[in-house]
Amino acid sequence: MIIRAETADDYAGIYEVNWQAFERAAESRLVNMLRESEHYVPGLSLVAVKDGQVVGHIMFTRLAIETQDGIIESLSLAPVAVLPAFQGQGIGSKLVTEGLKACKTLGFKSVVVVGHPEYYPRFGFSSARAKGIDAPFPVPDEAFMVQELVPGALDGIRGMIRLPKEFEVGM
Repeated sequence: MIIRAETADDYAGIYEVNWQAFERAAESRLVNMLRESEHYVPGLSLVAVKDGQVVGHIMFTRLAIETQDGIIESLSLAPVAVLPAFQGQGIGSKLVTEGLKACKTLGFKSVVVVGHPEYYPRFGFSSARAKGIDAPFPVPDEAFMVQELVPGALDGIRGMIRLPKEFEVGM
């Protein structure tokens, strides 16, 4: 299996992975909308490919943290998906690990995720609210997490995330 940046040839496979993993089309539509938005970052929509088939996908898009002093650029991790027949084989973990490396390589300093509190801390995610970051929507503290890709990047920051509008429309 290889992990690499998506290409246009992968779009149908990515749609299928997200549709099957979430058992609905919302995430697949969201990926398509984000790809066409100003929040899309080339190189941060990755696929896991096994025997020529896209079996997993992860996407990171630009996210604003609004503070009283201005905007801090961050990333949102969403979605991450693996075809059901390939789940439980570490593909999702590899996508997250490789994706975070790509984010850091491209110079981003933090990543926000709303996700399973038992899953994401193993990759270095911790409470966003403990770091001074809040959400404009109800989300349990344990599911709202952030990772500093650069240690101390969020020191002294107090702010509210602003998700791309595609998250509201797509979901």
